[in-house]
Amino acid sequence: MSEKSMSILPHLCVAAGVCVIGGLAVWQSAVIPKGAMYAAVGAHVFPWFVSAFLLAMGLGLIVAALRGGWAHDQDGTITEWGSLALVGLGLFINAALIDSIGFILASSLMFPLVARGFGSKKWLRDCGIGFGVAFISYVGFDRVLGYKIGTGLIENLI
Repeated sequence: MSEKSMSILPHLCVAAGVCVIGGLAVWQSAVIPKGAMYAAVGAHVFPWFVSAFLLAMGLGLIVAALRGGWAHDQDGTITEWGSLALVGLGLFINAALIDSIGFILASSLMFPLVARGFGSKKWLRDCGIGFGVAFISYVGFDRVLGYKIGTGLIENLI
């Protein structure tokens, strides 16, 4: 293989992976039971939208890979493993604690870690924003839509 084809191979693998995920999403969208439809837009519309978006992104990534890959990846930048670790830690903490302390507090802990992973250095502000977003999300899903997303310390108070 030539050097150029070796350099685009990882890009093609990522693109193919996105296309495979899009294909799996299409397959799973197709098996959603339609049920009694009382409206033109039902529970099946959003999965089809996501499926189409994934397939379009996968095809766009294939085109970008065949044109030489992503430019920012070729300038010698180094992967920021510390940032990736902070984002992963935030997601892990959320998943580990959501059952014991509830959605709002677990998400409030996750938000500043993920924000720091993306470069924010304002912990107190990020904690406040995380709490606000988590609180609004909880109220929206649990109280408005009736979809249970984890109850805990704060959720029991409201």
